[in-house]
Order: sequence, then structure tokens, then C-alpha cells
Amino acid sequence: MTVSASASSPQLGLVRGLGLFAAFSMVVGNVIGTGVFLKARVMTCNVDTPGMVIAVWVIAGVMSLLGALTYAELATIFPRAGGEYVFIRQAYGRLWGFLYGWTRFFVATTGAIAALATGLAIFLNALSGGAVEALRLTLPGVGSIGGIALIAVAAVWAVTLVNCADISTGGRVASVLTAMKLVLVAGVGIGAFLLADGSWSNYALSGAGGTCEGVDAAARGGMAGIGAAMMAALWGYNGWNEVTFVAGEIKDPGRALPLAIIGGILTVAALYVTVNAGYFYVLPPVAIASVSAASPVATVVATEFLGPAATSLMSGLLAVSVMTALQIVALVGARIPYAMAQDGVFFRSLARLSPRTRVPVRALMAQAVWASVLVLSGSFDTLTDYTIFAVLIFMGLGTSSVFIFRRRLPDVERPYRTWGYPVVPLLFLLTAGWLVLNTLQTSPRQAFSGLGLVALGVPFYWWWTRRDG
Repeated sequence: MTVSASASSPQLGLVRGLGLFAAFSMVVGNVIGTGVFLKARVMTCNVDTPGMVIAVWVIAGVMSLLGALTYAELATIFPRAGGEYVFIRQAYGRLWGFLYGWTRFFVATTGAIAALATGLAIFLNALSGGAVEALRLTLPGVGSIGGIALIAVAAVWAVTLVNCADISTGGRVASVLTAMKLVLVAGVGIGAFLLADGSWSNYALSGAGGTCEGVDAAARGGMAGIGAAMMAALWGYNGWNEVTFVAGEIKDPGRALPLAIIGGILTVAALYVTVNAGYFYVLPPVAIASVSAASPVATVVATEFLGPAATSLMSGLLAVSVMTALQIVALVGARIPYAMAQDGVFFRSLARLSPRTRVPVRALMAQAVWASVLVLSGSFDTLTDYTIFAVLIFMGLGTSSVFIFRRRLPDVERPYRTWGYPVVPLLFLLTAGWLVLNTLQTSPRQAFSGLGLVALGVPFYWWWTRRDG
């Protein structure tokens, strides 16, 4: 079944080749990256006690679920390529849709791909005993490229080539990798309780006195600390909305999308709470707050019950986790420039589908080229830090569009209607608004830099629309 036509061939369209489990896998596999392994340390520094850390994970999970309940309705109204881009464009106009797509393509999505690929290279380097870092390539006019960057770029292109196959193949790869990830992540949390010599008394202790390396004193304690911990937890939940990007390729989207999005968030939240509870069962909070910023908390905890083998095992687990997220982010992310190109506000050639696989191969290639540039430039960490704030604002716009469509399109078919409407989307917006204000107060430079990157898209929008006209 086809759903949209390519600009170059009206008969050639996307194929609905993703089933329910593939869609669910794209939610879970995309969301679970490195946050659950890394963020316990900084969150303990932010809010001090195990109970508060776990409470923040639960609250962030509830907030994500509120957004998911709303996005499930939007995705069934507009089951098209681009998902969130389509919601924003339809509700607020082409300019806002373009600015969202601009931010995603040039910074947020490609920056995430670059960061994930670099993380994968770092974990592979740990597994190989430093062999990756020892690699080096010298190119005329470019200079020397280190092994981490080389492997990261290779990873970007490897997943891109996999995703150039038909969508069913991409879905199967995502499903297998996600199943492996679920087993491994659950094993860390369950293993902590079953194999470690832990203590429930750790939950009554405080992280005060921990070294909290690299954590800003302004983000420790009080509402500012809670806000900072919430941003860290939401980073851990980031990506649940991205399955909407491939809504045009999901079978029976009216049924599959709500189940995949809501079921995925509930699964991830349960895993996050279990794993973090396991951390504090094994180590007191002051020890977690004192873990080196360069060391995953999960590795330190696993060492307590697995011994020296934990380092290699956790590096392997992190590599699998990151590889899964990398493949899924690259797959779904390319659907945004494809949808923009169809609308005439991006490079027209990116709207073309492969005649053989019926996927936007040119959009995938363009995305890989820019992600590779970000890897080699080393700028992706700074860029993605800046755009977290902007992405939260766009998510707020996407969520609020449900009110617009309820008024503007009262009679449109809604296979799924937001449970708890209008309270559920309103609660999400209020929480997001508080986080936006808290970020403006505690990290104004990061917030305004993110807005500046979004604003850079305005002249390009004018150029594309005038050229189109």
C-alpha cells in the first residue's frame, strides 16, 4: 500500500512495511541509548537522594507518557512521512514546519547520529584494548584523522547502507537489535539485585559529600536541581516521538502507532526504574555521586558483582545499545528531509525514492554526509546541547497542535483519541513550560544559542520558498 508520491514519479510511493513489533522496537530501541547507564551520577548530584533520583525518572516517564498519549492521536490523524514535522506544519504553517525540519536535519538528528556513532567507536575502542584509537589516516589537504573519528564515520555509513534496503529489512534489523538490548539492559538491573552484595539501607542515605565532578553548583539541590535532573532524565527518554517520522510506512497505523508509542514508553520507564534502583541497591549514593564523569555508573555497579570482566561486558552492552539507537535514528531521521523536499522547502532531489527499495535513499545519503562532517568537526556535542532546549519547544508546539486540530478538524477520522483530553496534553505543556523557564534561568547561554540556531533557518526558508515560487 502506497501513501505518498515522489516528486519525480507520481506512481512511486512509500510502502507500509513496518508491523506493530517493528514500530514498538523503533520506540524502545531509539529511546534506550546511553542515558540509563550514564545519568545516575549527575542526577544524584542534582537531587541528592536515591528516592528523589528514582522519583525524577518516574516523573519524566509520566511526562513522556502524557506526550505519547497526545502524539498517538496526532499520528493517526496524519500517518505520513515526517510525523512531527507534518503536525507542526499543518498547525502553524510552512515556516514553523521548516524551522523544525531545519533544526532536526542540520543539528538535532544529524548531531545525535554523530554523537551515537562516536560513542559506539569509544566503546569499541574499550573492547579492543585501545586498537581503535591507534588507527590513523592522513589525507592530503585534510590532515590526520584519528581512529575514533574513522570508526564513527564508518558506523554512520554502515547503518545508512542497511537503511537503504527496503523498509521491512530496516524494521527487522531494528527488531533484532532492540530485543538484544532489552535482554541486556534488564540483565543489568536484575543482576544487581540477584548477584551483588547490596543493601536496602542505601536508599536512606544521601549523596552529600560526593565529588560530583563537572556538575554546576547552581544545579545542586532545590527546584533548580530537580529541573536539571528532569532535563537529564528527559534526555534519557528522548526519541519516543520519532517513530512518527515513519508513520507513512507503518501497517494499520490507527492501531499500531498508539500501541507502539504508549507501550514503548511504559516498557522503557519500567526498565529505567529497575536499573536505577539496582544501582542504589549496590552502591550508596555518595559513591555514585563520586563516580568519574568518564565512567558509566553501570560499569562501576556491574564490577561489584561481575568483577574485572564487567568493563568489557558493559562496553559490549553499551556498543549494542548505541548501535541499535544509531540504526533507528538514521532510518527515521531521513524521512524529515524527504517530507520537506516534497513540500518544496528543501533540496528537491531528496524527495526521490529508490525504484527498487521504495525508501528515500538520497535523503539517507545527505543525512549521512552531514553527520560525517559533524563527526570530523567534533562540534556535535556542543550543537546537540544547544538544541535540546529548542527540541523541547518544538515538542510543545507538536503537543499543543492537538487542540488546534480538535477545533479545526472536528469531523476527521480519529482511530485513537487522546486519553484524558484535554487534561493530559495540558499537563505535558505545563511541565514542558516549566522546564523551558528553568533552562532559561539556569542555562541562558545554552537556551539562547539553541534559539539562535533555529533562527538561522529563516533566511534559508525565504530562499527556498522564493525559488519555489
